[in-house]
Parts: sequence; structure tokens; C-alpha cells
Amino acid sequence: MDGVRLALSWLTVLPVRSGDVDARVARQAITLAPLVGVLLGAVTAAVLHGLAWLDAPPMLAGLLAVGLLGLGTRGMHLDGLADTADGLGCYGPPERALAVMKDGGAGPFAVVTLIVVLGAQASAFGAVPWGAVVVALAAGRAAFAACCLKGVPAARPEGLGALVAGSQSWPVVAFWWTALAVASFFVVPHGPVAVAVALGVVLLLVRHTRKRFGGITGDVLGAACELATLVVLVGCALG
Repeated sequence: MDGVRLALSWLTVLPVRSGDVDARVARQAITLAPLVGVLLGAVTAAVLHGLAWLDAPPMLAGLLAVGLLGLGTRGMHLDGLADTADGLGCYGPPERALAVMKDGGAGPFAVVTLIVVLGAQASAFGAVPWGAVVVALAAGRAAFAACCLKGVPAARPEGLGALVAGSQSWPVVAFWWTALAVASFFVVPHGPVAVAVALGVVLLLVRHTRKRFGGITGDVLGAACELATLVVLVGCALG
């Protein structure tokens, strides 16, 4: 339960006490993070269902869903997406890129990335079955394990990346992504393809950030979460 409490404390605004945080508990939290995605997905799907019952326009419903998720997660993953975009977009050595990410400001790369990703998510939220919403948000949290596979280093000696880098095994990643692929098949027939593409995008992001930054950071985890969510949503919407 320590890992469950930490996952809820990290990934939601729920007032859950996580207790002492060490490498063991952090590893458990990353492993169990997709369960938090299922919870967030269920709440979001319920809100979308209610808005559809009220005949809200799909785009309006999607924008409200994006806003709800931003509030429900403290905007943490969006901040990671923005910082990662600025870090990847700047020139210079890894140290400069990491300094840009740590600065906290939003540069042009961050702004454009947020507009595109959030706009596409909002459009897709209003166009997919509610089951796809649950799968997509769970996939976003399953991206954490893919980022933290054994052998993937941290870019900094401190921070969330240093705490969880290399903490996950391939069987854990395979379990979650296989479960998501199977679940997505019952939502839309081509769902497994969308899930597989999302995993591929996450692994490519990890590979690129290892080259650019020297490893992963907490921001990279947030970026992977939002990108995986987007890919699954768009993949399900395009069918």
C-alpha cells in the first residue's frame, strides 16, 4: 500500500499521505501508476458522459475534460511536457538543455507543444468511446515504467528522475502494455495498434532524451505521459 499511496499522492490532488519516500516505494509507485490512470480515466469518462447527456458540443466537452485533468493532476505532466519541449528545442550541450528545463519558464517550443497536444486531446476526447478515455489515461501512466526501464540513467543526480530511473523491468512494462492492448480491443478493434504506436513513441522519446540530456528527468516522464495519452486517443478517434 505504500506504493499505492505514493502514486496517488504524486499523480493526483487527492489528500493522500505518502509517508517516507525511498527507492523501494518510488519503484512501487511507478509500477502501479497505470491504476491511477484508470481512476482518472473513469472520472473523466463519467464527466464526458454527463456532458453528452446535457448535449454539450463535443469540442466543449473535450476542453472541459482537459481542464479537469489539469486540475486533477496539478498540471504536473503538462509542466513536464512544456519543459521537455523547451529542453529539446534549445541549442548547446546537455547542461544547457537541463538548465533551460529547470528554469521553469515557458519558451516558444513549450507554448506551441502545449497548444497542439492539448488541442488534439480535447478534440479526441469528444470523438472517442468512453472506454478509450480510460485506456488512454492508463497508457499515459504506463509510460512511466517504459521511461524507467533498467539501464536507463537519470540525467541529474537529484530529483524524481534520479529516484526512479532504471527501477522497472521489461516484464512489468510488457504486462501493462499488453493488458492495455487487450483492453483497447474491446473498445475499438484497432485499439491495440494505437497502444503499440504509443509505446513506440515513448521508447523513441526515451532514446532521444538519453542522447540529448544524458538520461531521463521527471519532466521527461510528464512528457511521455501526455504523448502516450494523445497517441492512444487519436488512434482510437481515427478508426
